[in-house]
Parts: sequence; structure tokens; C-alpha cells
Amino acid sequence: MAATHPPHIVALLYEAYLRVSDVVFEAGRSFDARLRPAHSAVFFHMEHEGIRLVRLAEKAQMTPQAMGDLVDDLEELGYLRRVPDPADRRAKLIVFTDRGDEALKAGYAAIDELERRLAALLGKDGLAALHTTLSRIITDF
Repeated sequence: MAATHPPHIVALLYEAYLRVSDVVFEAGRSFDARLRPAHSAVFFHMEHEGIRLVRLAEKAQMTPQAMGDLVDDLEELGYLRRVPDPADRRAKLIVFTDRGDEALKAGYAAIDELERRLAALLGKDGLAALHTTLSRIITDF
């Protein structure tokens, strides 16, 4: 009979990420049912003053082609637009539209609510410890 082992930390982090991202995604879908989970890669990595497609793809660790498809979707849905880059008129910046700003605010509200739920689950000190631990993993690992 084989011994059972507790789940690996990577599996636990992944499962926690899926649960948390589902909550945020559901908030996005309640804002607009046409939004897809893949669109979060754009919202998460956008820079509010605008960003070039290649840089956006790099930040999201995606190919420019795949990111371009997501940007095209969100542009068609009215969340983004492409404008000339003032630093190089041949290049385009991707910027939020007013609708994109509204969606971003709704996303932040969902994240704030999620953090309130986590604080209720873990306690204020537990949430602070989780924040510290995750930040250390991101910066020091």
C-alpha cells in the first residue's frame, strides 16, 4: 500500500490561484458576459498611460500574435483602442477607453471584496503574513 503525501506547495498555490481568479473572473463576466478569462492577461499587464503591444506581450509572457488577438477582441468590445505613440508616430500605444476604465474599476472592486473575504477567513494577521510570504517568493526566489 503506497503512502499518501500531502499536496505539493506548487499544487496548492495553483489551486488557490484558480479559486481566486474564478472570483475575479465572475465579477468580470457580470460586468460583460463577453469577457473571457484570457482577457485578464491584458487587463493585468496594461499600463494606464498606454503600452506597446510587444511590451504588453512580454509582460504577460505571451507571443505578440497571441496578445494581439486578445487586444483585437477587447478593442472590438470597446475596452481598448490603439493611438499613435507620441514618442514614435510609427508605433501604436494601446490605451483604455472609458469602458475599459469602468471595467478596471469593477475589477478592483471585486479584488477589494476578495481581500475582505480572505481577511475574514485568515484574520488580519494571517492575511498580512500571506501577503509578506507571497511577496518574498516573488522578489527573492
